[in-house]
Amino acid sequence: MTKRRALISVSNKEGISEFAKALQEQGIEIVSTGGTQKLLKEEGIDVVGISEVTGFPEILDGRVKTLHPHVHAGLLAVRDDEKHQEQLKDLNIGTIDFVVVNLYPFKETISKPDVTFEDAIENIDIGGPTMLRSAAKNHNDVTVVVDPEDYEKVVNEIQTNGDVSESLKRQLAAKVFRHTAHYDALIAQYLSEQVQEESPEVFTVTYEKKQNLRYGENPHQKATFYQESLPVKASIAAAKQLNGKELSYNNIHDADAALSIVKEFDKPAVVAVKHMNPCGVGVGEDIEEAYDRTYEADSKSIFGGIVATNREIDEATALKMKEIFLEIIIAPSFTQAALDVLTSKKNLRLLTIDQTDEQETKKQLTSVHGGLLVQDEDTYSFDDATISIPTKREPTEKEWKDLKLAWQVVKHVKSNAILLAKDQMTIGVGAGQMNRVGAAEIAIEQAGEKAQGSSLASDAFFPMDDTVEAAAKAGITAIIQPGGSIRDEDSIKKCDEYGITMVFTGVRHFKH
Repeated sequence: MTKRRALISVSNKEGISEFAKALQEQGIEIVSTGGTQKLLKEEGIDVVGISEVTGFPEILDGRVKTLHPHVHAGLLAVRDDEKHQEQLKDLNIGTIDFVVVNLYPFKETISKPDVTFEDAIENIDIGGPTMLRSAAKNHNDVTVVVDPEDYEKVVNEIQTNGDVSESLKRQLAAKVFRHTAHYDALIAQYLSEQVQEESPEVFTVTYEKKQNLRYGENPHQKATFYQESLPVKASIAAAKQLNGKELSYNNIHDADAALSIVKEFDKPAVVAVKHMNPCGVGVGEDIEEAYDRTYEADSKSIFGGIVATNREIDEATALKMKEIFLEIIIAPSFTQAALDVLTSKKNLRLLTIDQTDEQETKKQLTSVHGGLLVQDEDTYSFDDATISIPTKREPTEKEWKDLKLAWQVVKHVKSNAILLAKDQMTIGVGAGQMNRVGAAEIAIEQAGEKAQGSSLASDAFFPMDDTVEAAAKAGITAIIQPGGSIRDEDSIKKCDEYGITMVFTGVRHFKH
């Protein structure tokens, strides 16, 4: 029987010496390259250099060492094919039965803040993926290992059965193609960004598994949480959980919505979210005052909600939060006293998230049946808006503050959306309605008497003046909306009739 050979070449050398020794103990010859070969020899393992197999030296600073017929023929030859075996014999090529390879650290390289383009390119592995793909294609005859986590499984099967089972070989091959696809996707993303390709003919993205979830939106749906391969700091995927149960699918969705809203604010702010919509938002001079306003905004809906803050949570605020049932509290940090208070509720999820990332436009992905929609995230801020005031009256200083808050929040409310704000807090939210005046009526009803003297924000223009009419009857004194309807003049006249000031921003914020 021909002696079996394993080709080992890894950048991640975790556990490789122990694995190589275990293979050698089973009579498997070890072939290796470069730094891996040096390490294995230092560990007392007999190693055949790749140049001894190919009869050709490593060249071009190691760029070419395994790209050779003596390697790839040894991997791709079908063992039960007589013609293949005759060709190997005629050319004096030996088979390779095991491939243990992981790749140049491209992801780690481009994650460095000071990485150069040249350094990134140099860390694109060519020989490694080629060997992996050859071995994985011929996995009936070749065992291919790309993940140190699988070393033990392979050794156990060889020790028990003398070889690796067909089922494990196939599992390992599938993992290889996932691994190389992930690797290539990162390279494609990086190079596409470098040439500022915004709408490529093929859209390739890759994510890494963060955790299995108990279920999806409902218990009968399976779900998994994946995070971007190049982590986004100010995101739920990067959150550190300090207390409470594991996050659910719906928790993650709602927490992401809460975080997106609270990042809109520079002053101390607190956001409460239920079912992806804000039920209360408050701004204050400190986080306790902001929380008080958020709670007052809708003390009923906040029950069982997700709360996010943009400042450290102190003991006084924590004591108030503890009084009601909350699913999750998100903050940049908690004082130790606040942690002592909140961790007494063992199921309350506490997350810390670094919110200092600069706001940059990223791609937003939305799956549809059989396809994917890709768009820029809506990061358009109040400072970006083209402000105009078409009415006779301009907003007062107080109205400006409430208009700005309302406009910052309404973009995060499901369309059609109307939001009322007063005294630096939301007081009424109308979300997801089929017509705009219907959304206004819901927000006004929720606000009740508080609507008097409040400010109204709309995510899109008024197609007619009925929303202004409803606002006037409720005592609303200021409106902010995109403008741009062919019937804008009707709404302007109606505002002037009731002494309402109206601001146009020139930008729509639909959220479906």
